[in-house]
Amino acid sequence: MRLRFLSTAALAAMALSGAALADTPATTPIAGTRLELSADGQVTRPPDIATLSAGVVTQASSAAAAMAENAKRMAAAIAALRHAGVADKDIRTASLSLQPQYRYADNQPPAVTGYQASNQLSITFRDIARTGAILDALVGQGVNQISGPDFALEHPDAALDEARAQAMQKARARADVYAKAAGLGVKRIVAISEAGGYSPPQAPRVFMMAREKAATDVQPGEEKIGVTLQVTFELQ
Repeated sequence: MRLRFLSTAALAAMALSGAALADTPATTPIAGTRLELSADGQVTRPPDIATLSAGVVTQASSAAAAMAENAKRMAAAIAALRHAGVADKDIRTASLSLQPQYRYADNQPPAVTGYQASNQLSITFRDIARTGAILDALVGQGVNQISGPDFALEHPDAALDEARAQAMQKARARADVYAKAAGLGVKRIVAISEAGGYSPPQAPRVFMMAREKAATDVQPGEEKIGVTLQVTFELQ
């Protein structure tokens, strides 16, 4: 009985091993020379949306007073955004905080001197040309903190596809150079993988607040969209 049990266990182990091998994807053998290349594709487009942060910071002797003043000024700012045509879906509360303010003295415990309330909005502008004028209107309604803007493409798929095609062309051209230098030819592409889309780092964009009656100047420039491909060729 013991020998029969061991034989059954061995057969089961062999069956499991065969199943594991069957689940492993087969790799296509390369008879010639393997060449692995990395190529980038990059295109530029004018951005069509801008996102920035606008906030109200208020201080008062009591927490309730600080929050009440903050709410009043923020309500005026949101009303100005809606009046300018910014949709509710493009106005989002990013953070809301209330903190005590302290006075510090030597050998004394910290003493509360008042409270500071902060409310920050994340705003998406779809009419970039009006960004500066809307910012000026927000400042006029009590907004005292602004950062950004961050420009982007709302629908980057077409630009990414163009960058992919460009990267593939570069990879094939480089493969031809290597093959010719080695006295070979490009037989086929064995594998293609994409590292993902990227936006090359750019210098921070800033906007200039108005002096006298001039509107805030916002320059969107262009967005760079790119992808990186890893391509494996067979040379013969």
